[in-house]
Amino acid sequence: MEQYHGSKLTKKGTGGKKRNMSDKRLCMMGGHFAATRIGKEYAVTTRERGGKKKRVIRYAEFANVAMPDRTIKRAKILSVVDAPNNRDFKRMNIITKGVTIETEVGKARVTSRVGQDGVVNAVLIQ
Repeated sequence: MEQYHGSKLTKKGTGGKKRNMSDKRLCMMGGHFAATRIGKEYAVTTRERGGKKKRVIRYAEFANVAMPDRTIKRAKILSVVDAPNNRDFKRMNIITKGVTIETEVGKARVTSRVGQDGVVNAVLIQ
């Protein structure tokens, strides 16, 4: 289900109610939630506003993990350890920005917006 990105401000500075000056429009709607899961790499390309193309990952198998010695290592994702934004994401193994994943090299925190960027980038947790 798409998300409405219009104004949510309904009160004036004085505390009075604000009236809506316009109706909702299609240009104010967001896209579908990607819900990237762990599995064999699978991505789809969607058309965005203005003809822009966006690569949306449905299943991810590997992550680009930034190591402490300033190198990047491509590591296999094993599972989702912690998801602070939604506790159900841990159980369903859904990868979003901010979740902690278990990789071959250790635990890492995802720093990229997987459904928006089309790649899983992470930073190793000491």
